[in-house]
Amino acid sequence: MSSEGVTEDCLGWAARDPSGVLSPYKFSRRAVGDDDVYVKITHCGVCYADVIWTRNHHHDSKYPLVPGHEIAGIVTKVGSNVHRFNVGDHVGVGTYVNSCRDCEFCNDQVEVNCVKGSVFTFNGVDFDGTITKGGYSSHIVVHERYCFVIPKSYPLASAAPLLCAGITVYSPMIRHKMNQPGKSLGVIGLGGLGHMAVKFGKAFGLNVTILSSSISKKEEALTLLGADKFVLSSDPEQMKASAKSLDFIIDTASGDHPFDPYMSLLKTYGVFVLVGFPSVIKFGPANLNIGMKTLSGSITGGTKDIQEMINFCAEKEIYPNIEVIPIEYANEALERVVNKDVKYRFVIDIENSLKA
Repeated sequence: MSSEGVTEDCLGWAARDPSGVLSPYKFSRRAVGDDDVYVKITHCGVCYADVIWTRNHHHDSKYPLVPGHEIAGIVTKVGSNVHRFNVGDHVGVGTYVNSCRDCEFCNDQVEVNCVKGSVFTFNGVDFDGTITKGGYSSHIVVHERYCFVIPKSYPLASAAPLLCAGITVYSPMIRHKMNQPGKSLGVIGLGGLGHMAVKFGKAFGLNVTILSSSISKKEEALTLLGADKFVLSSDPEQMKASAKSLDFIIDTASGDHPFDPYMSLLKTYGVFVLVGFPSVIKFGPANLNIGMKTLSGSITGGTKDIQEMINFCAEKEIYPNIEVIPIEYANEALERVVNKDVKYRFVIDIENSLKA
């Protein structure tokens, strides 16, 4: 069993081995503690992290493994100390479900940087030694600190991808002040993260350029996502014409790619933020030092930023582009994620498809 409990009352889909193939799986969640919220999961986004750990890419997968860390649902029980949430509230749960709650980063509500390590929502080892299991399941029990209010006006299916894809780009955009109207943003990679960077950039009043090596992305970049400009990064002439034109670049591409051509697009004092995980980062020091540019890394974000982002999306009516699927399609969806065949995020309809 994954945690305390006497009955296997949680239904999920799990991978049993590095093949990553998912199939139905029953397990137990812990009983609702005084500070806990019991969330009936309605939707769960499909993230590349689900591929990584179901298929043991990092050689640390703990099977049976229930993936999913873009969780949206409805509160059905609350612990006696819980005052932020009531039964019936719409909530989200993101990439981590625990932290020490005592270090400088936890005290600053950037728990993702917890000194003792934040506990991942799935395939993590919680402080009681249990292995966490994610959102491809019927419900989850989580400390209220790691739950987020989703306004009831905002669709739960749309909210799910915000909990990883959304916050991964929103957090560095806020940290590096990429919310200044009139400034210019370049986005590398047009997947789940990249398309959210475009949406946030436009909502912040930025001039947004999509940088892609594939000309086939041009029409969707300009018409579907509303970018201001498209630059074919594989065309040296287009890249040269765009030199020193961008205040900011967000690089969401995880495949290996050159960095020098993109660094040359930054203005003086420009900021390049990497949120993808290529196998190596290599560029000439002159492309960083000349122009006094900044290279920064980022992952997801703290609880303060996550709630702020959800509120911002609800206020500005920013919605991820999603394809809603039943749980039975999860294996095909993961394969399509590997093949980059999704515009731009799969979301599993847990509520209507996960049945005993």
